[in-house]
Amino acid sequence: MMEVHAFATPNSVKVPIALEEMGVAYALKRVNIRQGEQKTSAFLALNPNAKVPVLIDPQGPTGTAVTLTESAAILVYLAEKTGMLLPAAGIDRARVFEQLFFHASTLGPAFGNAGFFKRLVSEPQPLAEARFAAEAGRVLDLLEVMLGERRFMAGDDYSIADIAHFGWLWRREFSGMSFDGRPHLARWFEGIAERPAVRRALARVEALISQA
Repeated sequence: MMEVHAFATPNSVKVPIALEEMGVAYALKRVNIRQGEQKTSAFLALNPNAKVPVLIDPQGPTGTAVTLTESAAILVYLAEKTGMLLPAAGIDRARVFEQLFFHASTLGPAFGNAGFFKRLVSEPQPLAEARFAAEAGRVLDLLEVMLGERRFMAGDDYSIADIAHFGWLWRREFSGMSFDGRPHLARWFEGIAERPAVRRALARVEALISQA
């Protein structure tokens, strides 16, 4: 059985969602980042970068165990292993990767920095807060326009690109963002959030917060 080492974070939630969608059994292992468990020697042995999530697949491509970090890489690995949620070739596949790269280079950093400067700094940094809040808003506006032209993030079909973006938009309040005035984005989010697999994954991930 696969293991997912995670917490209730925007990046962590992507992996359980993908596994639930793919019908793959997994054990969810809590890494309480609020208590610094991602910096313990045991976790650093899994990911020296000290970040969640981490996937452990005991049956990798060569029959040996695989440990993988970085949520986008994990999504691609799972999609290729199962043959689900990622087109096999051509422009449709490229569109999914286009959104994954956009997520890693733009959406994730913008939302993470907006939330950090809004909520976590000890001394207010109004210039930085305004800069990253504006960037996060710009990203949402881009997605709003795009979703006015297509049903899902990479086209007409649900894919790992939707799962990637869903994580940070699930925790959008952290960055002070909303869907106000963005009806296409709200439609997309509500549709994803209502999927049975997504609901199951969110319930399991949110339960990590209250575990003793």
